[in-house]
Amino acid sequence: MDFLYEKISYLRGLADGLDVKADTKEGKLFNALMEVIEEIADAMDDIVEEQDEVNEYLDLLDEDLSLVEEELFGDMEIDEYDDDYDDDDYDFDFDDDDEYDDEFEDVDSKQFED
Repeated sequence: MDFLYEKISYLRGLADGLDVKADTKEGKLFNALMEVIEEIADAMDDIVEEQDEVNEYLDLLDEDLSLVEEELFGDMEIDEYDDDYDDDDYDFDFDDDDEYDDEFEDVDSKQFED
């Protein structure tokens, strides 16, 4: 955020070099604008500091959560797929479907015979 303060100082230096008087209309406008710019820079600086604090807090929470996970689950690795599942455990009997296929074959063949 130092770069903003440097630019604000540069603008003030330009105003001094142009001999902008504070008692003129232009001088009053310039000084008011510079005050607003400085307030915006200060607010942004505060936001950056608060964001840094939040990031530090989140890092601490992440570390604490890792400790809790380690305590609860130990070294257990969680796989996407269950290794205990085996297709051979289930007997899919497709023999019953044959009678339905025969019924549909008869219907289809009758339509084309006419």
